[in-house]
Amino acid sequence: MYTELKRVDNKVIGITERQGGFSPYPSDAMNMALYIDDEAENVMLNQQRLAEAIDFSRENWVFPIQTHGNKIAEVTRADRGTNISELTESLHGIDGLYTYDQGVLLTMCFADCVPVYLYSDRDGFIALGHAGWRGTQGEIVQKLIAAYPSPEHLHCVIGPSICADCYEVNADIKGQFSADTERYFELKDNGNYKIDLQGINKMLALQAGIPSDQIVISGICTAEDDRFFSYRTENGKTGRMLAFIGTREQ
Repeated sequence: MYTELKRVDNKVIGITERQGGFSPYPSDAMNMALYIDDEAENVMLNQQRLAEAIDFSRENWVFPIQTHGNKIAEVTRADRGTNISELTESLHGIDGLYTYDQGVLLTMCFADCVPVYLYSDRDGFIALGHAGWRGTQGEIVQKLIAAYPSPEHLHCVIGPSICADCYEVNADIKGQFSADTERYFELKDNGNYKIDLQGINKMLALQAGIPSDQIVISGICTAEDDRFFSYRTENGKTGRMLAFIGTREQ
């Protein structure tokens, strides 16, 4: 149903898997997106199944309307329930969330892009970022880290996403990245480039001040591991995983 990416005291950090739900992708799938061709009832049943598994009521979740940008927003307990049962205009165009509040589950949908999780070892700060090639090029992980005053106390988890062997971009896209990302590209015979999005996001986290021993890369490729949905492998006709991070109330 879901993969736990790191176990930390009273926090929950993970991402849902493909199977174990009520959606037709092709059957018994855990699609977590209300914005694709699936019945809302299926999605809410999938949400409830996850809520029970992680002991975090869906009424306490927060979901933004992602647009592959690099805008971030702080949320609080007052935002709980946003875009969970139905989509609204709230948190539209937001691809990064952070909060200091307990009892709030930050959530976002994925199907190859990189989920980046942050948490502090000193207080209740947590954050979640959606980093496809646009979010990575826009350095959304650094924007989230900059929202916290002491990056040396942050931990970073880079979750399952498409790997460089399965994902390529053209020269125009490569040209939008900074020169210090050059080693994360590899020229292919067709003139396109493999791109290591997980590696670039680790580099960005290091540059922003998070110590290397506080950064974990899952190393899981969503295009190769059939536990997960893959937008690229399935030509867009697939479900979405839900990445999530939250601090349980004590």
